[in-house]
Amino acid sequence: MLRGCFVTGSDTGVGKTVVAAAIVASLRARGEPVSARKPVLTGLDEPDPLVPFDHELLALAGGGTPEEVAPLRYGPAVSPHLAAELAGAAIDVDALLADLRAAPAPVVVEGIGGLLVPLAAGWDVRRLALELSLGVVVAARPGLGTINHTLLTLEAARSAGLDLRAVVLTPWPSEPGTLERSNRATIERLGDIEVATLAALPELSASALAAAGSRLGYESWLS
Repeated sequence: MLRGCFVTGSDTGVGKTVVAAAIVASLRARGEPVSARKPVLTGLDEPDPLVPFDHELLALAGGGTPEEVAPLRYGPAVSPHLAAELAGAAIDVDALLADLRAAPAPVVVEGIGGLLVPLAAGWDVRRLALELSLGVVVAARPGLGTINHTLLTLEAARSAGLDLRAVVLTPWPSEPGTLERSNRATIERLGDIEVATLAALPELSASALAAAGSRLGYESWLS
């Protein structure tokens, strides 16, 4: 069995790359030979001058190359099954699984989008996570709407038999209001799961990521 965790999100753009990178950077700072993987990446045609691509940030955190982190990369900012269709070749999920299983442990795997995002015929992110048998960490927003999105994600995970370990709400405000505090407590109670928080980082550097990751208390999340 692999040692590590699988980071998914309640939606796209909820901070799962930062959560994954923070765990990776913290493990690396402790001297562990950690590896980071995002098996499928889309959206290379739409760079953000202020934020690195996901595979670049994970490589920064883990010390590998972006190409090692994301072996399958597409230009259009679309779902992976559509990106593969536009590229003219279906995603070889067996090859992705072989690469993930060969990665040095512990391995932190970041999914793409949410659990039900399709990858190929008969495959979605949820099935990929199930095949890896890694503990699952859910990144989610702290604000309005997060209760429904997060609880739906937890329900989808449990219905497939995934091993849920925690939810991380990010970016957690420095002075959380009544809404954020209630959301955290409600998800923890109704979802029957640990809910951690990750504040906005002052910079996306390896040291800042490692410091943030060390405050997550993630050891119990690793399979």
